[in-house]
Amino acid sequence: MEEAKIQPAAVTSRKLPKEFKYYFIFMGPAILLFSSLFVIPFFGEIYYSFTNWNGIDQTYGMVGINNYFRTFQDKGYWKSVWFTIRFSALSVLFSNLIAFCWAYILSKPIPFRNFWRAVIFLPRIIGGVVLGYLWRFIFQNAFVQFGQATGLSWFSQNWFTTPESSFTALVIVFTWTLSGYLMLIYSAGFASIPGDLQEAAIVDGASPLQVLKNVIIPMIMPSITQCLFIAINWTMLLYDTNISLTDGNPYRSSEGVTMNIYATAYRSNQIGYGAAKSCIFIVIIVAITMIQIYATSKREVEL
Repeated sequence: MEEAKIQPAAVTSRKLPKEFKYYFIFMGPAILLFSSLFVIPFFGEIYYSFTNWNGIDQTYGMVGINNYFRTFQDKGYWKSVWFTIRFSALSVLFSNLIAFCWAYILSKPIPFRNFWRAVIFLPRIIGGVVLGYLWRFIFQNAFVQFGQATGLSWFSQNWFTTPESSFTALVIVFTWTLSGYLMLIYSAGFASIPGDLQEAAIVDGASPLQVLKNVIIPMIMPSITQCLFIAINWTMLLYDTNISLTDGNPYRSSEGVTMNIYATAYRSNQIGYGAAKSCIFIVIIVAITMIQIYATSKREVEL
């Protein structure tokens, strides 16, 4: 009996080095790349946020938390934060609603389902900068001509001359490009729902709306959690589309946080001050995403 207990432990101890070797082979490059691109720059950013480095000189001084005090007193920075939060809230809401509806429709046995999924996902393939310039042309030309032909003044307005129209344009573009990607995640969630649960609810007399509310939505809460997390992070980190579509105009009223941080760090050559702004913004993003994950993950249903 004692030998039988000792022998598995000895076999396990001989297998561990091989397992760790395989872990290192497959996970090592990803961990190294992640550390090089994210972890090390993040700690470097924290360090530079306590300095007055301008990004050019080889010498700099330590200023403590003065950069953070400057950030809390910077009205332009907090204006961009508020703009980003409003933009993210609407973009996350609309993109998830549209993606959910598309996934729900395409979960039914309709003709050419895969073709329609590919068409809906297509906007995500277009890059952020190209996407911005493409939609800028649409807003300034196609929408204007359509509005003039139909008499609908909403389409023929000058889209980038007022803060409200620039904000609306950004929400439309980002909702259009994000909903296709989220649709795929929701489609996977719909595919994982056991068919007998919906059939049992229908047999019991549940209406389609009751099935959706009491069966489908609770069962795809993991997909909802994931989609909300992705949408919040992508919208909060908006930059390339913001640059190419509005460039912060008019008068920096459509400037996102990342644009404000970039302008401070690289256009004004205040790397330390920009790093402090970035660190505060990271805290805001982490707080929002943690609240979202907590609020949605506790509603998930396990089979």
